[in-house]
Amino acid sequence: MRSSVPSLFLLFLCFAHGTAHPALQHPPNQDPGPDLCGPRRCPRRPPVQFPFVLPDEQPAYCGYPAQDFKLSCSKGGNTLLRLPETPRPLIVTSIPDNRSIVVQDPKQCIPLLLRNLNLSSFSYDMSQISRYSSYPTTIPCSKRSSSSSMTRLHCLSQPSFDVYAVESNSYVGDLPLVSCERNGSIDFLPRPIGEMMGEVTLVWNKPDCGPCANNRTWCRRDGDGIRCINPPGGHKEKLHREIAGIIVGSFLFLVGLTGLGYVLNEKRRDKAFQLKIESFLHDYEALKPTRYSYNDIKRITNDFEVKLGQGAYGTVYKGKLSNEIFVAVKMLDNSFGNGEEFINEVSTMGRIHHVNVVRMVGFCADGFRRALVYEFLPNESLEKFIFQGDDNPDPFLSWDRLHDIALGVAKGIEYLHQGCDQKILHFDIKPHNILLDDHFIPKIADFGLAKLCSKEQSAVSMTAARGTMGYIAPEVFSRNFGSVSSKSDVYSFGMLLLEMVGGRKNVDVNAKNMSQMYFPQWVYNHLNKGEELEIRIREDGDHKIAKKLAIIGLWCIHWYPADRPPVKAVVQMLEGEECPIMPKNPFVSSGSGDAATMKGSLWNTNLEVIEE
Repeated sequence: MRSSVPSLFLLFLCFAHGTAHPALQHPPNQDPGPDLCGPRRCPRRPPVQFPFVLPDEQPAYCGYPAQDFKLSCSKGGNTLLRLPETPRPLIVTSIPDNRSIVVQDPKQCIPLLLRNLNLSSFSYDMSQISRYSSYPTTIPCSKRSSSSSMTRLHCLSQPSFDVYAVESNSYVGDLPLVSCERNGSIDFLPRPIGEMMGEVTLVWNKPDCGPCANNRTWCRRDGDGIRCINPPGGHKEKLHREIAGIIVGSFLFLVGLTGLGYVLNEKRRDKAFQLKIESFLHDYEALKPTRYSYNDIKRITNDFEVKLGQGAYGTVYKGKLSNEIFVAVKMLDNSFGNGEEFINEVSTMGRIHHVNVVRMVGFCADGFRRALVYEFLPNESLEKFIFQGDDNPDPFLSWDRLHDIALGVAKGIEYLHQGCDQKILHFDIKPHNILLDDHFIPKIADFGLAKLCSKEQSAVSMTAARGTMGYIAPEVFSRNFGSVSSKSDVYSFGMLLLEMVGGRKNVDVNAKNMSQMYFPQWVYNHLNKGEELEIRIREDGDHKIAKKLAIIGLWCIHWYPADRPPVKAVVQMLEGEECPIMPKNPFVSSGSGDAATMKGSLWNTNLEVIEE
């Protein structure tokens, strides 16, 4: 129903435009065809319009029938005004309104040009002369003189003498006129001569285009008078506004009618959808996931509108079950296991409920399409908060909060290993898979690589390594280090702790030497020498927390699984007030003398191999 609104609107627009009355399309009192008397302009000066005219570009009837309203363009692009009986034209600088024009003389001698005017044929109003009583006299002087009452006329001065203008009301006795003689007089000026040597504003009374300007119409000659006409497009614009008003009103009516139908339709849809929501809430409270169809997944994600991220096994989208419940939907690749294994894992994950493990809300197994639906966590992953850089503006978390996050992750791993009906080995513990809710409570996510085994069995054999480089335990690569077991997750957690301490990847591929590349070795060397870790330390208590997390991380990343503490001991160390003791060198190779004495010295555990 929503898609019909634009179609109805366009149909109505075409109808309204096509049925407009022909008489309205050609409003009266407007020049037909192109407007030959429209504004014109010389390249460098203001637009020229009635009562002025450019005879070279416009018909004579476009301007007022007076010689001093005819303008022209100079070769340099200036607009020129030639007044009667003046030896040279004046340059038009502006036409500010429909009653005045501003002109200037390049030779700075306007008063001398105006003194020969024939006022009987002059179109401009000179009645303001009497306001100033300005009747200057010109006098040439053979010697340079200076007086505030004398204005030097540069346009008349010669190398052998200077010409000055003296106002008629000046007292001659106060002037240095020893080397001067009277030459002539100027009968009128609109302002004192010193103020108008270069530029003057000329004002006319007739024709008066004020009424036309007030109505936003054009002024045109009509015999000896004027008339006002609408500019081209004026009536059309008014007509278009009227049509637009009709269209908008009709459109609003259609929108209201459509909205009412949409609301009624949505109520019917919401009623059916609410039944599914209630079913979901019932299953959610019972800690069991809901099975969705592919169409349900498309509706929940609004046709996969918001993409949250891309993983190795699929793409994650943001979804919404209701106005208050948001989810993250991970669409899995088709190669992710077979149908029975997928459903079996979903049913197992659906029984997991722990504050530090992301909760599965539902799943989709619709033909070849498979998806996992998890609770949505707004703060995304831990990765964006601990790896600072130019492309990561998120603030660094406090050390107290980092400690709480580390403890929460350890408790989540402990629950996976000991708290479920079956032991769950994650095999991909890393910052990217630790999600944070709005209170920064950590939740372990992404069980795409997880393995399920009996709680009585402690080790598992694998035909191929699994995990992310930099976090994979050595025994996952080579059985020379021991059997794959829950201690493999402890190793990954230790690497996670050291990255939280350093705020950087443990392996720096851009470093110049190996000592810079491997951060855990750098940490061990500093702590073993009794040196402090000066890493993002802001307060006094930060040293203790950073050292504690670093030492626990070093305990967890021993090469041999038997030398690593179980996750329960890791939780106890994190909860303890005191800093744990330093471990022995965790990077001992299998051929060193210390290996035999270290291997399994503290955390000796018999690991039974579980066939994959």
